Amino acid sequence: METSREVIGYQLGESALGTLLVATSVSGICAILLGDDGGELVRDLHRRFPRARFVPGAVAEEYFDRVARAIASPGARLDLPLDLRGTDFDLQVWRALQEIPAGSVQTYGEIAARLGAPGAARQVGEACAANSLAVVVPCHRVVRADGSLAGYRWGAKRKLALLRMEGARLGTPDLFH
Repeated sequence: METSREVIGYQLGESALGTLLVATSVSGICAILLGDDGGELVRDLHRRFPRARFVPGAVAEEYFDRVARAIASPGARLDLPLDLRGTDFDLQVWRALQEIPAGSVQTYGEIAARLGAPGAARQVGEACAANSLAVVVPCHRVVRADGSLAGYRWGAKRKLALLRMEGARLGTPDLFH
């Protein structure tokens, strides 16, 4: 007898930052993915939730539209239920990121220190890379110790665009090393 598999609905469309995939579970939004290729975003979704059954087009239009608006205004709060999945440390990092005000940046080391793990800057970066909720969990607000922009799961150009949309003051003209 086959065990029941989790059902995840998803919707593809366009946003201010390119192709957008929004996915929902019974608990809330479980993925907000950005990119240039819808097929690659769907493959990424399958990699992130390998045991799920997927239903394309099964996200309420209102949810998709609200997420797209949040991406166009990254400082805005998205008042929809979120289904955050990660390790305990990932969840701590993601909560800390959500406390960074729009237009501000913090370093990986500052976040690690705030979590009581001052030597865990690399692990903070790994938690950022594991984040499935682009913009809503604002990994784009994290920079290197020298103020330069480190990589971003959805592309360095998107990270820079998000920070500029928020009016962040970026301290170095050579943002990408």
